[in-house]
Amino acid sequence: MPQLDRPARDSTDVEDLDAVGAGLDSLDAPVGERRPSFWKRFAWGFLPPVLALVLLIVVWQLLWAAAFWPEAQLPAPLAVWDEFWSHVVTGEVFGFVWTSVHRAALGFLAGVVLGTPLGLLVAKVRVVRAAIGPLLTGLQSLPSVAWVPAAILWFGINDGAIYFVVLLGSVPSIANGLVSGIDQIPPILPRVGQVMGAGRLSSARHILLPAALPGFLAGLKQGWAFSWRSLMAAELIALSPQLGVGLGAYLNQGSSLNSIETVIAAIFLILLVGVGIELIVFRPLERAVLRARGLTSSL
Repeated sequence: MPQLDRPARDSTDVEDLDAVGAGLDSLDAPVGERRPSFWKRFAWGFLPPVLALVLLIVVWQLLWAAAFWPEAQLPAPLAVWDEFWSHVVTGEVFGFVWTSVHRAALGFLAGVVLGTPLGLLVAKVRVVRAAIGPLLTGLQSLPSVAWVPAAILWFGINDGAIYFVVLLGSVPSIANGLVSGIDQIPPILPRVGQVMGAGRLSSARHILLPAALPGFLAGLKQGWAFSWRSLMAAELIALSPQLGVGLGAYLNQGSSLNSIETVIAAIFLILLVGVGIELIVFRPLERAVLRARGLTSSL
């Protein structure tokens, strides 16, 4: 009888092993969750910030009505809206935004072109990391406004000075983000590339950059934030008719005229552009990268 029961027991063991293997495979595979509908995603992405903005305006209106501060320090929300809308009607606000956004975009793209190979060198060449790694960290922590006087003396009050400040604000963050991403790559991946005959350029293009993409993307987001902040600092200080009027110059106008409505309207525009770039550019990129790696739980 034991000999007759053994084949049945063996088949049961095989089925159990198959079930365990299938379970392990399902753990490794991305969870095939159903994506929520467009309207649900729109509601979750749009309604919370709108409600937060409405709450902020309500609190602002209550503080203004309580008259804790004089009108010159805390204007009514309607007064700020009138200032903002007057520039929208004339079309000036679009010129302010375009002047600043296209400068920030060009400076950021130049920062990506310079910061990416620099990050690769720092991450993979030990001598380079020892030489300039601490310098990159120091430059990243240095306020960009400190470079504006030097840039004006070196380049004059022109676009060259502004782009110089933007580059020094973005390149260290982009390079350090790539270094951080490469440091987190499992060592087996570069070794596999070497075994398959990949050279340094091929390894960097097909192995290092794709594997370091999450960290690199975080560095790009931070690089854009520093580019935007650096640009505002440069536009606040470097004022010239040939430079046009960007958001920083518009903010400076409000300060020079002692117009708190203009100052708050300029701050609102600067914040709006920063949030818009995050939602339109970086948020979709981040979701695509996380979804490609099966990390859908954080979406």
